[in-house]
Amino acid sequence: MRFQNPALLSVLAGLVFGASVLPAAEASASPRVVKLRVGVDNAMKFDLASIPAAPGEALKIVLTNASTFPKNVMGHNWVLLAAGSDVAAFSAAAAPEAASGYVPAKWKDKILAVIGLLGPNEVGEVTFTAPTAPGEYPFVCSFPGHGVVGMKGMLVVRR
Repeated sequence: MRFQNPALLSVLAGLVFGASVLPAAEASASPRVVKLRVGVDNAMKFDLASIPAAPGEALKIVLTNASTFPKNVMGHNWVLLAAGSDVAAFSAAAAPEAASGYVPAKWKDKILAVIGLLGPNEVGEVTFTAPTAPGEYPFVCSFPGHGVVGMKGMLVVRR
């Protein structure tokens, strides 16, 4: 006898052999990977100024610091803030916070995701779920002076 229904065969195999069987939607719930480079040619900017996302989408941001300067001189990080956050005020609050990688604790309720401070040729990543509310969510490098000179961008959530 030959089975003509591969989906049913998969479920039956899972039940018999104890395998985990996930519906197709759950099986493909891997985060979408977004690769960002920063410090290319020692410039203080991200290579992407805008990242599109669907509401509630799983994202994995992978940040590579392409700068050649030492971390204490030209470190870079990636901080995603809540919609409507004042990037200049956040950057000012972050500047004296070297001990925390320039991520001020008093802003924790506005911080959605962080990749810590990276030195030359270091790679960091963060996996998170995009906000469900459509809108523009700023991201910034909070190393002193970087956000002020334009090292920022926007996660744009649209339906």
